[in-house]
Amino acid sequence: MRCKKQTPSQTVGPFFSYGLTPQQYGYDHSDLGNGDLVTEGTDGEVITITGTIFNGEGGEMKHAVVEIWQADNAGNYADVVVKDRFSGFGRVGTGRGEDPRYRIRTIKPGSVDNDQAPHITLTIFSRGLMHHAFTRLYFSDEVEANAQDPLLQKLPAERRPTLIAQRVEEEGEVIYQFDIHMQGDQETVFLEF
Repeated sequence: MRCKKQTPSQTVGPFFSYGLTPQQYGYDHSDLGNGDLVTEGTDGEVITITGTIFNGEGGEMKHAVVEIWQADNAGNYADVVVKDRFSGFGRVGTGRGEDPRYRIRTIKPGSVDNDQAPHITLTIFSRGLMHHAFTRLYFSDEVEANAQDPLLQKLPAERRPTLIAQRVEEEGEVIYQFDIHMQGDQETVFLEF
């Protein structure tokens, strides 16, 4: 018996907003994850990740969803998601109206297994995207760790910058700018699992 490929996943549309990112659309119930992972007593450097998702023609994608999964500041992943404790999981939609950006407040993760540079795994969902896309975000101020990271070293040198978020400090806030290009000349490196 031949095994057929799995049925394509559902694309993200306005009909999922009440379950995936309800607060962004004005619904009054909480979502399963949000864009602020920092809770009282969270250890680590508080950072904000912001960026825009671009389609293959360079247009801003306003109805996408970005999920993140990351280690804590010591390089450990949480076993479970617990309210009021840093879990390393968050979800946010790209902006509505005139602002197409996504924005996630979290902590800077530590190195995982002492050989992977600090990074955050991102999953992208959007309308028209039949299978969600996976990528990683690395940090521009981790030059030495990035130079030793096994995944980054497998990529051609000219493709590595598509995974590096640029650090900017504005009014005492540490911000990492990370734009995602779904296709085109600046296409972000996407991973297959």
